[in-house]
Amino acid sequence: MRDAETILNVIQDRGNRGLPLEDVYRQMFNPNLYLRAYSRIYCNHGATTPGITEETVDGMSIQKIESIIDTLRYERFCWTPVRRIYIEKKNSTKMRPLGIPTWTDKLIQEVVRSILEAYYEPQFSENSHGFRPGRGCHTALGVISRVWQGTKWFIEGDVRGCFDNINHTILMTILREQLDDNRFLRLVENLLQAGYCEEWKYHPTLSGTPQGGIVSPILANIYLDKLDKFVEQTLIPEYTRGQRRARNEEYVKLVRAAWYLRKTKRPEQAHELEKQYQQMPAMDVDDPEYRRLLYVRYADDFLLGFAGPIAEAKEIKEKLRIFLQDTLKLELSAQKTLITHAQTQAAHFLGYEIVVQHADHKHTHGKRSINGAVALRVPARFVAEKCALYMKDGKPIHRTELINDDDYTIVDLYQSEYRGYVQFYSLAQNLSWLSKVRWIMWLSLLKTLAAKHKISVATARKTYHKTVKLPLGLRQCIMVTIEREGKTPLVARFGGISLKRNPKATISDLPTTRLKPTHSELLKRLLANTCEICGSTKHIQVHHVHALKDLKVKGRKEKPLWMQIMSARKRKTLVVCKKYHDAIHQGKPLIRHILEQGTGEP
Repeated sequence: MRDAETILNVIQDRGNRGLPLEDVYRQMFNPNLYLRAYSRIYCNHGATTPGITEETVDGMSIQKIESIIDTLRYERFCWTPVRRIYIEKKNSTKMRPLGIPTWTDKLIQEVVRSILEAYYEPQFSENSHGFRPGRGCHTALGVISRVWQGTKWFIEGDVRGCFDNINHTILMTILREQLDDNRFLRLVENLLQAGYCEEWKYHPTLSGTPQGGIVSPILANIYLDKLDKFVEQTLIPEYTRGQRRARNEEYVKLVRAAWYLRKTKRPEQAHELEKQYQQMPAMDVDDPEYRRLLYVRYADDFLLGFAGPIAEAKEIKEKLRIFLQDTLKLELSAQKTLITHAQTQAAHFLGYEIVVQHADHKHTHGKRSINGAVALRVPARFVAEKCALYMKDGKPIHRTELINDDDYTIVDLYQSEYRGYVQFYSLAQNLSWLSKVRWIMWLSLLKTLAAKHKISVATARKTYHKTVKLPLGLRQCIMVTIEREGKTPLVARFGGISLKRNPKATISDLPTTRLKPTHSELLKRLLANTCEICGSTKHIQVHHVHALKDLKVKGRKEKPLWMQIMSARKRKTLVVCKKYHDAIHQGKPLIRHILEQGTGEP
């Protein structure tokens, strides 16, 4: 039986060569694909969240995989409707629908996603950065920063309700272009039509991909790849011409005149001409023989940079609207699809402000150095919003919800939040603006520690403020240290993170390399088929807990044996037989002397 990586590599090779994918449904009978899928998603927070049934990752076993394969082999598998909940949209009072599938559906979706990704990933556009291995917000923004010099207009695009409005018929037509396996196509089509349950009522899904589903991002990328191809094969060739802009003749005359004056030893007059021509563009900015159109997309948000007149920028926007409406049955959001002047206005994309810089007085080595260069910036609104989280009535305030936590947890939480802000905006030229956020969080943290211990803020500062030697030098931090006998101490500190811009920073959405064809530690334990409590080899399952903190039991002198084992290993999983698994959920004690007898009876 071939391992999962070999199967996916074969599929990827067909995608690289643009060959149709045939007989792929039969590959889903291989248990190794499900073991790989399990190893990738079992640690997700949603793995322990039930759908419309009580089934979760807890109780996973080889027998469950065999049962799933058996239902797929005879095409008896039916997708379960997802449980719909609503979450708040960012910077909006509106709510976003989110579907929660059952565990079995999640596992099969991960297998389907792996197959589709292996085949379609080599064929996707280089301008697509959302939900792809090795790509993310920073790779998209990095391209804009490095390549888009000289852009005059930004066209900000946003597809209205993209995931909710994907047309099933069009999506299946796109899949049939390259997937030559009716059983696999029926499986995907049935997934799209599985429906959802809201307030105990079933609702059919007539359009869209399952929100919250593992396979939704790859299906959306397959669908929107048509948009990428339209822009790259139609719009960009139409609106790109010329090798470079024509020279500004007036500028050239002044440069030659200044050179002649310096040669004839009249430097003062030459300097006056230099000041004059350095206020003028060196190139003809209205050159009719020069056009440039650039494009980048992240999920359903896209941005185009155009060097040309505003009339042609409006034409591009209209052609995009018509293509989306006629070909993909999608609509551009009128509120979010804007044309902005690159030098006087900021485009908003992936949480950054994007502008084209212009400053005739900024010189490096005697030349204007930033004109036409793209700048990525932290929005002032972001700084104000994050400061407001730690303030009340204009002043920093303690966080009441953290007072019952220990000092280490409080400091570590503040640091992780601040580190997230800095890492996301590490490409921004005004990253130093986050120093205001750091100062507000610093005071809020001291007030939280002071409120916890019922001391003054000044006393808290004397207690927790430390000068620490870090790779960047001496830094002022708030630090908590927990000594451990025979082990290195646990250290949590707030501060010490550089606010120096890192133009090479990358944060990708998915792992940058495919996992090697080896089993994870959990899979090795599961495949050993042995209960880690009693040694039984019958009906082996995996017990999961949501987090290690769930193993802390208040009001009990001694933890149950299963908790002791998981705590000692620092693992959220325990491989047990079915009898002990049932005993754990029923709260029955696991008696030591019975374990020693090896009866396997709790």
